[in-house]
This record gives sequence, C-alpha cells and structure tokens, in this order.
Amino acid sequence: MFKEIRSCQKNMNLLSKKEVIRRYEQGVSLNALSQEFHVALSTLYHWRKEYCSIQTVSHTYTPKEFDMLIRRLQKAEHELAIIRQTGYLSRMPLQEKLAALERLYNQPENSFSVHELCEALDVARGTFYNHIFRRADRTKYEREQEDLMQKVQQIFDDSGQRFGAEKIRVTLAAGGIRVSTRRITAIMQELDLHSVRPEAKKDFKKRQQVRKQNLLKRDFFAAHPNQVWVSDITYFRVNGYWLYFCAILDLCSRRVVSFRISRNASTNLVTSTFRKAYQDRGQPKNLTFHSDRGAQYTSGAFTALLQKCGVRQSFSASGRPHDNAVAESFFASFKKEEAYRREYTSEQSFRKSVERYVAFYNTSRPHQTLNYQTPQAFEAACTGSL
Repeated sequence: MFKEIRSCQKNMNLLSKKEVIRRYEQGVSLNALSQEFHVALSTLYHWRKEYCSIQTVSHTYTPKEFDMLIRRLQKAEHELAIIRQTGYLSRMPLQEKLAALERLYNQPENSFSVHELCEALDVARGTFYNHIFRRADRTKYEREQEDLMQKVQQIFDDSGQRFGAEKIRVTLAAGGIRVSTRRITAIMQELDLHSVRPEAKKDFKKRQQVRKQNLLKRDFFAAHPNQVWVSDITYFRVNGYWLYFCAILDLCSRRVVSFRISRNASTNLVTSTFRKAYQDRGQPKNLTFHSDRGAQYTSGAFTALLQKCGVRQSFSASGRPHDNAVAESFFASFKKEEAYRREYTSEQSFRKSVERYVAFYNTSRPHQTLNYQTPQAFEAACTGSL
C-alpha cells in the first residue's frame, strides 16, 4: 500500500512539473511561476531544461527526442568520417559520380536538393547542372566520345599498354581520325590508362614503398623517444566547411610532437607537420614513421621526404584502423573530451581549441598506458635514464 501511495505521489509531482512548464511555454515568466507555486527559481530552471520542448523550424522535440537526434547525428558523422578516410570518393571517376547523382536526382521519390547531392559526392554543382541540363546539346558529342574512348582503349591494349597519348594520336590519324593529343590525354585519364613513361622506374619504387609491410604489427611499444612516430588525419566540420587536423605522436611517450590544421587534406598538410616534428626533435636517426595508407602518406612527395631524412615508413593494412590504434585513440579522446563539448564559431576558435587540448594532453592528462603519468613527465623520465 505504501509503495502505491509513493508511486501516485511521484506521478502527481511529474504532472505538476509538466503543468508548470506548460504555463511557462504559454508565456508566464519563471519569476511569476516561482511565486505562484512556491518553487525556487533554480528548481524551475532545472525543470525547464528537463521538460521544456525544443522548437525548430519544422518540428517540436521533447528533450528525450532531441537527445536521440543528437546521437543519430553523431553516428552519421562517424559513418561519414569512415567513408571519407577510406579515400573511396576521391578515387571514384567523375563520370561514375555524375551517373549516380543523376539516378538519384531523377527518382520520383527523391527528397534531396541538388546542393545535398553534389556535396555528398564532392561534385561541383556547376558540373552537375552542365551534365543534367545540357544533355540534349551533348548527345552527338557523347556518342562520338564513347566511340573514341573505345578506339583509344583498343590501341592502348594492342600496344601492350605501352603507347602514350601522342602515339595513340598518330595511330588514329593513320586511320583517318584526327583529334588532339590533349583530348586523348583526357580520355586516358578518364579510363585510368597509364603508358610506359620516363618516370616508370620512379613509379615502381613508389609502389614498392607503398607495399612495405606493417613494421609495427600492432606492437605499440618503443624503448625510447624518437624511435617510432605514428600519425593520422581527422577532420571536423565548422561553419559548413571541413577542417583537417594532422597529428604526429611519439610511440614511446604518446606525446604529440607536431600537429597542423588545414582546410585541405593535402600532401602539404602531412609534409609540413612532419618537417616541424623532425626539426623540433633534433632530426632523429633510425626513426620509423607509421600511418595508414591514405593518399597523403603514400604520395611521392611524402615518401621522398622520408627517404631523404633516412626514415623507414610503415603502413597499416588496408581497412585495419586498429593497426594505427595509438593515433586513432588520440583523436577519439580529442573529440570526446574537447571537440564534441564545444560550439565553434570560426576556424580560429577551432585552432585555439586544438592548441589548448594538445598542451593539456601532453602536460596534464595522465595516460593509462604510461602508468598514469603524463606524456611529458614520462618522456622526461625516459630521457633522464638514457
């Protein structure tokens, strides 16, 4: 009987709280409600946060519904981050992207705007509009282009994949088809055809470099600083655009030895981050650099820089983020402990936030792997023992 009375009182309390919030939403001030119901203002502020509906342009949410929406948004952001980090979209030919967008655009039940479609696959809206709305003007050209592409492919294959654009042009001219070398070059790029070139040896060495085995093999231990560095890139959306955050950590102390932020996930982002770390750490010898197989890390410019500095390069296996767990863990901590807790109003505010967190991470945050020492303290102890 006593439990039933307590349950009834609890339900009555909940109903009275919601009635107070309903009155507040109708325009009654919190001060007036505090005097009427003899409830402290601090309590009313708490009730408002817990029960007050959240109004947007198109919908009214309960706090529970809004929290669920936030979780779904975070999940979608993580899935998008995974897709972008694979590099699949950047390797997808433009014509395939346009064809996929056209299919979605023409579906009767399509609810996506052109802006949303193009942003999803990183296609310029002007390019998409040109593809969709000028098809009638391009039909004859497209038929000619398709026929020419087949001929270029055939000549390329007949040459044992040796001919470049100029030799293919000469072969076509001998058959009465006159087109420019520039047009053939564009077709070869679209078909992903690569002839034998003077830099073939250089490309071979680059491929061999990329195919190097994972030198760490998930053994995330280094006996001393500047023995192994690990690196990765993450990104965060601020005011409608992406900011890319590259970091390099010392595997021994887990210390962030260098970081850079850029609006572009370019090779320059990685090379500049490495150069700063390499100079700041006294140009270490016998260094191993580990990362995933992102295009920035496998680029010719970056591999050449590492070779020039005498640095061995190690790669995670494709699709195996745990092979680079230390860098992944750092970015996960940064997002949970810093980025997801802030409202960034500008690129500058994001940069300052990253700078503060890296300083905190290095000097004040105890690390479980280091027996709850900070990276800076652990590294100082290691250096003092050498």
